[in-house]
Parts: sequence; C-alpha cells; structure tokens
Amino acid sequence: MTSPSSVPRLVVAAPSSGSGKTTVATGLMAAFAARGLAVSPHKVGPDYIDPGYHALATGRTGRNLDAYLCGPELIAPLFLHGARGCDLAVVEGVMGLYDGAAGEGELASTAQVAKLLGAPVVLVVDASAQSRSVAALVHGFASWDPGVRIGGVILNKVGSDRHEALLREALESCGVPVLGALRRAEPVNVPSRHLGLVPVAERRAAAVDSVAAMADLVVRGCDLEALEALARGAGAVPGGAAPWTPGSPTHDHPSRSVERRGSKPVVAIAGGEAFTFSYAEHAELLAAAGAEVVTFDPVRDERLPEGTRGLVIGGGFPEVYAGELSANEPLRKAVADLAYSGAPVAAECAGLLYLCRELDGQPMCGVLDATARMTDRLTLGYRDAVAVGDSALAAAGTRMRGHEFHRTVVEPGAGAAPAWGVRAPVRRVEGFVQHGVHASYLHTHWASEPGVARRFVERCRTS
Repeated sequence: MTSPSSVPRLVVAAPSSGSGKTTVATGLMAAFAARGLAVSPHKVGPDYIDPGYHALATGRTGRNLDAYLCGPELIAPLFLHGARGCDLAVVEGVMGLYDGAAGEGELASTAQVAKLLGAPVVLVVDASAQSRSVAALVHGFASWDPGVRIGGVILNKVGSDRHEALLREALESCGVPVLGALRRAEPVNVPSRHLGLVPVAERRAAAVDSVAAMADLVVRGCDLEALEALARGAGAVPGGAAPWTPGSPTHDHPSRSVERRGSKPVVAIAGGEAFTFSYAEHAELLAAAGAEVVTFDPVRDERLPEGTRGLVIGGGFPEVYAGELSANEPLRKAVADLAYSGAPVAAECAGLLYLCRELDGQPMCGVLDATARMTDRLTLGYRDAVAVGDSALAAAGTRMRGHEFHRTVVEPGAGAAPAWGVRAPVRRVEGFVQHGVHASYLHTHWASEPGVARRFVERCRTS
C-alpha cells in the first residue's frame, strides 16, 4: 500500500501561459480516472476556475496550492490533505514554470511548488511555430534550476506527422523524453471572458464535453504508461510533512470544545453560477470550528437557509448575473436584514459587489453605501494586508496575504471603518467593516490563518 506521503504525482508546467497546461492537465486527470485510478487534482496559484474543470475530470474536489497566500510551509500538508486516499495526483502549474509573485524570486511559482512536493515536472510546449528551436527551449528550462526535475515533454499544437518527427529529432540531444505529441484540436477549446475561462457551473453540459475531448486528445497523443511510471517514481514528499487537517493542533490553536458551546450555528455559503470562487478549505475550517455549513444560490433561492446565523459570499461573476441577482428581491432583502441584525458576513470581491447599493446601475443588497461598476482596467496581483480594526473575521492587527483579480471598481473604495490596510502596490486602506460585515476585494486563503474561521463561527454563536 502506498504511503500517504509517497502518493505518485506529476506537475504539469509550461514555458508560458497559453501553452496548453489546462488541456493537458485536465486531460491527464480524466484519462487516469477513466483507468480506475483515484486522481487528486491540484492547481498552483490562486485560480478558482481551473479546479472546477479538474473536479469534473476526477470526481474529486479541485484544490489550490499557493505558496504566497498560504506560505511555503503549508504546500506539502495541503497537498497531502487533498491527495489522501488517492492513487495518483496531478498538479497544474501557473503561468510559466519559473514565474511567481512579482519581485519575490521563485515564491509562488510552479517551480517552487514542484520542489516543495519533490514532484517531477512534465513540460507542455506549444510547438506550433517552431521545429529545431524546441530543443534549445527545453534545454534552457531543464538546466535553469537543478532543483527542478523536468521528467518529460509533451508537444502541443503539432501540425503534422512530419512536424512531429522534426520536433522529436531535435529533442533527442536534450536527454528529456518526449511523453506525448498533441495535434491542434478545436473541440477542447473552452470559452473565456474578462477573468479567464467560463466556470464549469455556468456551462456544465458543455464542460463535460470539453473535458471528454481533452481526455481523448491526451489518450491518443500521450504515453500514459510512461507518465504514470514517472509519477510513481516521485518518492516521498520532502521534509516528512503530514497532511493538513482543519482541526489539527499543528495548524490550529487550542479552543473550547464544540460540545460546550451548544448547537451548531448555520453558516450559509453563496454558490451557484454567480459565486463560483471558493477554496474548499474554508468550508472545512468552518465545519471544524463547529458550524453547520450550507450552500445557497443567490440567483435562484428566495430565502437564506433555515436558521442562518452567518454568511460567506466569495468571488465569482456577479457582473454577468447582475440582472438576475437584482431581480431576486426577496433574497436581497433577506441578506440585508441579516447584515443589519449584526450577524457575521464575510464577503470577498464578488461578495463585496453584491452587498453594494448597486452594480452597473442594478439594485443589489444595499448593505454598503457604495456603488460598483465594470471598467476596462484589470486589477491583478498579490497583496500584503493587515486588519485595520476588529471585525467578525479578524482582530485588529491580523496579518494576511491576499490576491486581487477584478475589472470592477467600488466607490468609495473604503468605508469609515476599512477592512484592510494594504501595503502594495501603493499604501492604502480598502474594504468595509460595519455591524458584523467584513467586505473587501481581497481573496484570502483561511488555511494560512485558521483563527479567522474560529472567530467567525464564535461570532455566529453570540451575535
């Protein structure tokens, strides 16, 4: 039986974005799952959308591995938590192999995560406009960092048998085996919009077809036996890491038992097509802190779940569903009533927009005296943040790392009591704290600071 710390694993990386990582990684996940393997899907970085396709391919929760948001020390534990009981794990990288947080060296790069996991890397190369030059590219990536093991190459967007032969001949001198060659294929293309791919929740039937096409492309073009053998040769995860556990004393602080606190408060988490951005660990931490976690759909549900004592509204695309969200007046009123009662409400990005007075002229919940609108400007990047004052989510002075990714603007950008003080790219305050509401543009990963989930649930009990 495979040791939990020795789960076979691969990291799928590329020289740059747009090379085909998602197609190959998702296709591999689905192909291995079709062979009867329990496949654990992972994504490097803060991206919420790709894990939805990974989950569709494997039937398991897609999980993120972000060394900036969570710290390098949590990468292996979070990976082992997600991979528990699995036969094999596939990790999709982010951007180019060596690209990470701006100005932070290798931090949060695919290369760093591969080293932290002791995982071999499969490099996906867009070969559509090159032949012999592919050898120079692969040689450079394989030799750049001796700590990163490039275990093989998959050639993507190959034009013909002749093109493939030229590429393979050029790579013979590199010492890096070619593990696959994929032809250009239209059916695997997934529609995108202003923040990336269209989430699975918005196109489930079509997404199933896309994932099936990815799997078929990979099965026809890749050496699955060689890829599985590469994964099985990974050995133990370095450092003797143990799986992360939401209530583990290693990653948590001692607290009173749930039994002494009474019945479990209901914490409602927004879902559905408009709110698809959420890390699985948040719900797990809330449950470990003693909450009963229930999902609701702000587009379709006219009432909050029975007995709701707290509300978590994560990210997504409310701007796409502004009309439907606005038309659901009963739920908007229920959210406003809950917020005005002082119940804890944690809102990130899309959640912030939903709590505003209006979004692109459409009435929203009106909890915050602010308006939101779409712009042409993309705001993107990691942020270091500190809680400006006490809130239902964090005590004053709590430091967390976050990520911003939006094309909207909220006016004003901060309330009389801001949520966070942000250090970069310029020093500023942002977000809103009022009554029990903590609303902000920042996406955070609560595994880095489990105390926020415990604090939130405790406030749900006492509010």
